[in-house]
Amino acid sequence: MPLFNPKNTSLSGRIMRALAIGSALVGIAMHSALAQNSDDTIQFSKGTVTSVVTGKLAPHTDEQWYRFDAASQQYAVINIAPLAGTPETANIGVLYMPNGTQDGTKGGIIYQGCLPQTGEYRLRIARNLMATHSKTAGYKVEVMILPKVASQSLCKDT
Repeated sequence: MPLFNPKNTSLSGRIMRALAIGSALVGIAMHSALAQNSDDTIQFSKGTVTSVVTGKLAPHTDEQWYRFDAASQQYAVINIAPLAGTPETANIGVLYMPNGTQDGTKGGIIYQGCLPQTGEYRLRIARNLMATHSKTAGYKVEVMILPKVASQSLCKDT
């Protein structure tokens, strides 16, 4: 019986590739889960519709993640402003929706509209790597989420 069989090699090669791809996907999923576990939670005091968080990205730190829960068809506004007393501003904001889509931009109002789905939203605050010099970058983020009752007239056409 021959030790080398091209058919067996092909099958074993496919199995090895499948195992490698599977391992890579598990690694990505674990990294994503770890990242979500290290997110800071944006909390709203009872009876309020806004929450303000401030922070600083240390030199050579590019981003900070936050999360909050919201319901479909709640109207939201997220604004990023400079933090007084810091030499640079982390002015990139991207909102990741529970359905996998994302929306965001540089500075100012980075999201304004009706939230598409009920669930956990993730907010990434980052420095603009093209416009900073790796100094401490500060930010002040205001998140406003209206209750469903107050959002109805604003979200009726979406």
